[in-house]
Amino acid sequence: MVSRQPVTSGSPFEQTIGFSRAVRVGDRVLVSGTAPVWPDGSCPDDAAVQAWRCFEIIAEALADAGASLTDVVRTRMFLVDPSAAHAVGAVHGELFAEVRPAATMVIVAGLLDPRWKVEIEAEAVIAS
Repeated sequence: MVSRQPVTSGSPFEQTIGFSRAVRVGDRVLVSGTAPVWPDGSCPDDAAVQAWRCFEIIAEALADAGASLTDVVRTRMFLVDPSAAHAVGAVHGELFAEVRPAATMVIVAGLLDPRWKVEIEAEAVIAS
């Protein structure tokens, strides 16, 4: 039987919505949609800064599950404005130039908080 390890971030929404920041199942780690949330609740307007923050949170969740950004095999980036694609893509490229995961970038009508320009998911497979 494959073990299941939830990773929590301490968000109050994890309990009320019923989700985990990430879940490790065997050698796979699936990171939930990650928004550009700062501890103080602020959210700068710059899409690249928001993408960096999403990836910081993702990297922390991966580490808590025993993985790292180099283990990432898939990313999904949800944008509310096509004009942010270049900035978000540049951040992704800087982080994953060598890793080169499968990646998807989708334009959506909106995200939970109207200040958010991007939300990112990631999946990793831990090399054995």
